[in-house]
Amino acid sequence: MKLPETTTERIERKLDRKLRLIRVARGEEPADVVFKNATYLNVFSNDFCHGDIAVSNGLVAGIGSYRGIEEIDVSGRFVSPGFIDAHIHLESSMVSPAEFARAVVSHGTTTVITDPHEIANVMGVDGIRYMLEATESLPIDVHFMLPSCVPATPLDESGCALDYKAIDDLYDHPRVLGLAEMMNYVGVVNGDREVISKILASQAHHKKIDGHAPGLSGPDLNAYIAAGVYSDHECSNYRDALEKLQLGQFIMIREGTAAHNLRALLPLLNQQYYARCMFATDDKHPLDLLQGGHIDYIIREAIACGVDPVIAIKVASHHAARYFLMNNKGAIAPGYVADLVVFDDFRHFNIQQVYKRGRCVFAEGEVQPFTPAAVSPALSRRAHDTFRIAPVTAQQLSAGDLPVIGLVPGEIITQNLGQAAAPDPSRDLLKIAVAERHHNTGHIGLGYLKGYGLRQGAVATSIAHDSHNIIAVGTNDEDIAFAINRISALQGGIVVAEGGKVIAELPLPVAGLMSDAPLEEVNDLLEQAKAAAHRMGVSCGIDPFMTLSFMSLPVIPSLKITTQGVFDVDRWQYI
Repeated sequence: MKLPETTTERIERKLDRKLRLIRVARGEEPADVVFKNATYLNVFSNDFCHGDIAVSNGLVAGIGSYRGIEEIDVSGRFVSPGFIDAHIHLESSMVSPAEFARAVVSHGTTTVITDPHEIANVMGVDGIRYMLEATESLPIDVHFMLPSCVPATPLDESGCALDYKAIDDLYDHPRVLGLAEMMNYVGVVNGDREVISKILASQAHHKKIDGHAPGLSGPDLNAYIAAGVYSDHECSNYRDALEKLQLGQFIMIREGTAAHNLRALLPLLNQQYYARCMFATDDKHPLDLLQGGHIDYIIREAIACGVDPVIAIKVASHHAARYFLMNNKGAIAPGYVADLVVFDDFRHFNIQQVYKRGRCVFAEGEVQPFTPAAVSPALSRRAHDTFRIAPVTAQQLSAGDLPVIGLVPGEIITQNLGQAAAPDPSRDLLKIAVAERHHNTGHIGLGYLKGYGLRQGAVATSIAHDSHNIIAVGTNDEDIAFAINRISALQGGIVVAEGGKVIAELPLPVAGLMSDAPLEEVNDLLEQAKAAAHRMGVSCGIDPFMTLSFMSLPVIPSLKITTQGVFDVDRWQYI
């Protein structure tokens, strides 16, 4: 067994590199690489400066006039620090972390902070460890915030339940930065001992605690922040964000696939407030990654809306580094990690080259080849075997009067539309079911859904926030049962079915959340499934699968459905 490295051994190992860095900074020997004639963003003086950027062993040694073993002329272009996504669930990309990294590094992202909340709800601590291993040796740095709410509520039947003791040893991992979004703000403000113990555990390790408190205000917000929650990414309007900022929270301005908050929060991006802001995406689906971009998209949109480019780029890089105490990232200056983005101009903001620790990872439209670390066989087997559910029959889905969940166009909130006795596609009234898939309990929650638009067949997915059971909606019990069973046979995924046949499907065999296939292939299958669902009647303004996945999250009003039935979030009771 390899013994832990002692302080003396660690110093000896790093001493020669440090001494060489000093010699390179003084110009006594050539740098590994020099970016000649750079016009670079100085995040400390808030302007663009000019000079050669010298890099030694992945760190900026100095800026001025330097010679290097390799010299790269960046005349006529701009250089900024690498971009940082302050909050994302990698599982939302539906691909492996390696495929995610390949997609975002081409957009200038060099660091992301992820919350493995989704896979932890399926696999518990094993899910977190799987993601830690799967994110080694990538062309981006992946840091972690440990999930705070697994399950999201006591109502959910998730794969695992994690208290603070279950995750405590993970705080010692060098890429773990703190406790992820504390969604149970009700538990915080009401002094729930188990919830508060999770905050205290993170503080005991001198780590950050991120927040998730949409609409929280007044004395309750004071209590939430006083408990130790330092940030929020759920602000959808300026008034909400400003109240939180004035009380000391950092605001993560979110612009992802599901939520678009940038335009509402643009008033924060000025000299008065921007120092307390970061950019985050939260969720990014394949098509968005391929066509829209990542953090570079947010910068481009902010500049187009009149935001000072210096402010936009600092919010995209320097501020997240400071907040998460990554003290050698987010700037181009001596001693900082040489994560560099070369772009053309502020109008187009096209990313031309990306360097990770001074090494080229993207240039001329191509991501440079890389070999991700292999996940240990035991964890890989565990991640590919997460379904414990017996075949579902149409008879199990039969029922009489059930509550009707009404969709609200463009929102994930719903309405209570009373009761119905049977599905009626002619009136856009469908049956919806959630089948427990982690422990073979046989629990199936049933209800009706109005506003989805499906006229024939069924749609099902194992992406069902936050416990990720199988959720399905359809015009008849036979097709719903078939779709649920097909999801189980695939070990997870998305299925569109009719008449006992698969019309389109996307396998997601990694915990029922992610694919092992390339991003482009996953996107093609996903778009084919969307098109099939729309041909079968799903309303054109609805994402068939994202909309369905949020119908099982019992923390968003008004009605949602779990494995136990339809739940009234406002009254906090089943109906």
